[in-house]
Amino acid sequence: MSSLSADIVICGAGIAGVSAAFFLSRSGFKNIILVDERPPLDFTSSRSTECYRNWWPDPEMLSLMNRSIDLLEQLADESGNVFSLNRRGYLFVTAEDTKISTMRQRAIMISNMGAGPVRIHTKSSSTYLPLQPEGYQKSEEGADILVGSSLIRKHFPYLTEDAVAALHVRRAGWLSAQQLGMYLFETARSKGVQFKSAKVTAVNVSGGEVKSVELMSGEKIFTNIFINAAGPYFKNVGTLCGLDIPIFTELHLKVAFKDHLSSIGRDAPLLIWDDPQLLEWDEDELVFLRNDPETRWLTEPFPSGAHTRPEGGSGSQMVLMLWEYKTRVVEPIPNPPLDEIYPEVALRGMARMVPALRGYFGRSPRPYLDGGFYTKTRENRPLVGPTPIKGVFLLGAISGYGIMSACGVGDLLSSYIAGTSLPDYAPSFALDRYHNPSYLKWLETWDENGQL
Repeated sequence: MSSLSADIVICGAGIAGVSAAFFLSRSGFKNIILVDERPPLDFTSSRSTECYRNWWPDPEMLSLMNRSIDLLEQLADESGNVFSLNRRGYLFVTAEDTKISTMRQRAIMISNMGAGPVRIHTKSSSTYLPLQPEGYQKSEEGADILVGSSLIRKHFPYLTEDAVAALHVRRAGWLSAQQLGMYLFETARSKGVQFKSAKVTAVNVSGGEVKSVELMSGEKIFTNIFINAAGPYFKNVGTLCGLDIPIFTELHLKVAFKDHLSSIGRDAPLLIWDDPQLLEWDEDELVFLRNDPETRWLTEPFPSGAHTRPEGGSGSQMVLMLWEYKTRVVEPIPNPPLDEIYPEVALRGMARMVPALRGYFGRSPRPYLDGGFYTKTRENRPLVGPTPIKGVFLLGAISGYGIMSACGVGDLLSSYIAGTSLPDYAPSFALDRYHNPSYLKWLETWDENGQL
């Protein structure tokens, strides 16, 4: 059996592991081996929605995201924006008058946590500044609340006339996740990081500290630092170290199709329908669906959160649609089974906000459906930092916000290993938070919808 040595071994070459390699190499670490049985940035990282935001009702998450977005912008500056970072924002839209005051109060709360100022607009002559479709510099911070259908449709004419308020989060948008990941990966490799296509099968611990890592090929890597950044296999790799990591995985889907009717403006932000709804069916369809126990659920109330955005440049017709109307807690497997009715449900859900999408009912273009795994803690905060085993570190449970947090969590983990000062939010993401009585008490009151 051959062997070699490394200062650091990182298990997982998704966006988290690649980010860790980048920030560690930038901190001066030289002998780093990145191990994954799949190509870099494959599996879940390749199925990202690619969006980011600093709009979180959780102050610790908000601080992490502000830091991560700072780093994204620095990388965009130094690379000539090779990963096409934009600042189009997120637009949360409601048709319920009763939600306007709640929207305002919640926005002010998040603003006070450090997300930036809130501006409220009620007249067409307001000082609202429209979004910039491309780029990220000289853009607005905080959020704007637009009240009134005419004002909303002045700036977003493709939205329903029923819209009564819209919250435009400004330090938000999307990017090319693959290009970001490859920039981090290639930069790390230029600093000496090695990539090894292999599967980790054992992590050898002796005297309470890591000693080596074994690969399926039979090769052994001697190391004193092992980072578990295994994405959906985060828990499995933790088991190799003798750790029971408190996480689970969910299957999340997204659909893309060509919007040849130009229903959604090509300069649109990420559009989010903030109201629960019933799907729209004609009378015959409604009777048919209600009479079959297996399809009756399609006529029952659906949750809020259907969202969409344009994909590609000005010459593209592609749009992405996502709506987690069902939570699927599953074990991660290659090529998971997909819900074939998902494209139709997502389309009908989005039509409530963008009426022109009704033109596709019964004759939608061929959809492109895929899915990836969200690896999450109960409270949907990441796990970053040391473990009870000396030299074993965690970097995971970032699904649902992996791309937007990648730089922040990679930077945080690098600080732990380099021994530099840690940010105030670091303890909130460490594994030992689950041994803190006050944290456990806080968990009892945690709202499962508190991250959006």
